[in-house]
Amino acid sequence: MKRSEVNRVLASAKAFLEERRFALPPFGLWSPVDWRAKGPEAAEIVERELGWDVTDFGRGAFESFGLVLFTLRNGDPGRLGEPGAKIYAEKAMLVRQRTPMHYHWRKTEDIINRGGGAFVMQVYNATPGGGLADSPVHVHMDGVARTFAAGTEVVLRPGESMTVPAGLYHAFWSADPARPVLVGEVSVVNDDHADNRFLEPIGRFPRIEEDEEPVHLLVGDYGRYWTGPHAYADSSSAGSGP
Repeated sequence: MKRSEVNRVLASAKAFLEERRFALPPFGLWSPVDWRAKGPEAAEIVERELGWDVTDFGRGAFESFGLVLFTLRNGDPGRLGEPGAKIYAEKAMLVRQRTPMHYHWRKTEDIINRGGGAFVMQVYNATPGGGLADSPVHVHMDGVARTFAAGTEVVLRPGESMTVPAGLYHAFWSADPARPVLVGEVSVVNDDHADNRFLEPIGRFPRIEEDEEPVHLLVGDYGRYWTGPHAYADSSSAGSGP
């Protein structure tokens, strides 16, 4: 993706979130100049990769195959077993185009339609070899047990959600390709570097061509703009040992 395209996507995303009255935390609007002025107080944002994430999954065709995410909170995958550690994550996603079929080895998540229209979730069980199984899919939707045939395209309307357990293949997109849907994700700690199993070989993060300056940083940009020390520890577990 070109940086100019990322900047246009973020401008559109901010306008949509404002329309939906979804307020971002302050760091969501920081500029590169703001980031260069930050010190150790911003370490949690950097280390837990909070903030903007725009991806074309390495295909170079964002308008037909991509996703905009904003990670609001996230814990440390390496501290899941520690008393008092942050064990949860939350994302806001702007779902319009198709996302790749994938599952997570460890993460169970609730995918929630927060408004803007309907969106579609296609679901499959995984075979032992990582393929798509033809067995019925059992999930919970807003506390109600449901069973779907393999490959069913389940429509989630505003307010509806699906619990997606670890190991369940899923892909999603807006029911109206011209209109994004605000989708929430509430889950156990998120690790986008090691916990995504894509059905087809694909990249999780984009390659950025720097044709103009960024307006806001993506999570992959922090290392080039933030110079503070990596000294963050979950405040909830401070004092509980190294």
